[in-house]
Amino acid sequence: MRAMVLEAPGTPLAASEVPDPVPGGGQVLLRVRACGVCRTDLHVVDGELANPRLPLVPGHQVVAEVLHATGGRFSPGDRVGVPWLGWTCGACRYCRAERENLCELARFTGYTLDGGYAELCVADERFCFPIPADFKDLEAAPLLCAGLIGYRAYRMAGEAETIGFYGFGAAAHILCQLAVWEGRRVIALTRAGDEAAQSLARELGAAWAGAVEDVPEPLDAAIVFAPVGELVPAALGAVRPGGEVVCAGIHMSDIPSFPYELLWGERVVRSVANLTRRDGEEFLELAPRAPIRTEVEEFPLDHANEALAKLRAGRVRGAAVLVP
Repeated sequence: MRAMVLEAPGTPLAASEVPDPVPGGGQVLLRVRACGVCRTDLHVVDGELANPRLPLVPGHQVVAEVLHATGGRFSPGDRVGVPWLGWTCGACRYCRAERENLCELARFTGYTLDGGYAELCVADERFCFPIPADFKDLEAAPLLCAGLIGYRAYRMAGEAETIGFYGFGAAAHILCQLAVWEGRRVIALTRAGDEAAQSLARELGAAWAGAVEDVPEPLDAAIVFAPVGELVPAALGAVRPGGEVVCAGIHMSDIPSFPYELLWGERVVRSVANLTRRDGEEFLELAPRAPIRTEVEEFPLDHANEALAKLRAGRVRGAAVLVP
């Protein structure tokens, strides 16, 4: 099969012909229809996440058709989504406490397991999701990480009436729609001059969109989607007493020191790690009801390096998606 392969961190992906994967017990063999390009893929490719499987096929927002199933959950022809969380042990203290996102032995699609930058892949059927019929393949791909992990971050923000989104890329453009549908006010905060992101935020219902430095009103909570540590004290300075600042990414630049008074007043800073299958089930049930519309830019599979470069430069409006 054709695949884009990471041979070593910090190097471009190589367009390769590799053996077709063979499903093991409880796995499905999948024909990839679309695979979203995520900022986490950048962190893996650029070497910011340590110890990936090598060589590695990246990609963890996989929309695919079942070709062969060794378990009983799916049948050939079914359309499924493969997310970041690819396997958990089911026995550690976190799995037993229904916090499988923190499993000590977890394996992750496109990081420690081969992913969807390919024509075919295999996945544990227990961690795949049926894709709602309302979404076409390209539209569904960003839901599987930008949507799912963004949803976990959004729920961690509590019942905030006015919520700030720091960074307005793939995840924020999805969660903005859900927040507006639920009757919340979204304040979209981007780099100064990023008119494309600000315009998209307004189109999707944000009450205000502008530069991080120009927050127009106090926030009840904030989600930091951009992997920029200096945004954390900025967000703390913008939230009301008792508000939460949720860091939604898997990697972030160092958070600079800040005065305690920014945290005082029972403000909270927390991270979000991975996702649970329950997160996925809840979000994919809500997504068609909102209804969420994903903004996507399509790239052929062998243009994966171009898609990653555009994402790295902040030049993707919405989400990038590869198609084999």
